[in-house]
Amino acid sequence: MFRIGELAKHFGVKADTLRFYEKEGLLSPSLRTPAGYRLYSEDDKRRLHFILRCKRVGFSLKEVDELLSLKVSSCKVTCREVKAVADSKIADVEERIAELEQFRRSLKQLSEACCGGLESAEHCSILEALDGKQLTAENNAR
Repeated sequence: MFRIGELAKHFGVKADTLRFYEKEGLLSPSLRTPAGYRLYSEDDKRRLHFILRCKRVGFSLKEVDELLSLKVSSCKVTCREVKAVADSKIADVEERIAELEQFRRSLKQLSEACCGGLESAEHCSILEALDGKQLTAENNAR
């Protein structure tokens, strides 16, 4: 059996993380001492490892919960169902990457429109564009 601090240290996380996972229903200690200390078993340790691995590859807590449910009932579900969770996450990641690429293009356009000089930023094309003003040829030259 592991106390909360021991288990947290083993995985390089804070005890608050384990408490949070408990609050979210992802993890619960196998036992509590009469003094109220949480005690975790080897199964709890494996479950925490699974949770942390899920988080490291980008799954949300809701998705981790879904994966845990699938894992617990793995003899009753198909690989197709598990793969669907992963494929859904891939689609989310690809959508986020597309958004980030758009952010990069927009930021690059803003940066390229600015002279980057030492003069006052009173008419800085970046600030004007972010303020909603149209970029003009004059602003682009600055």
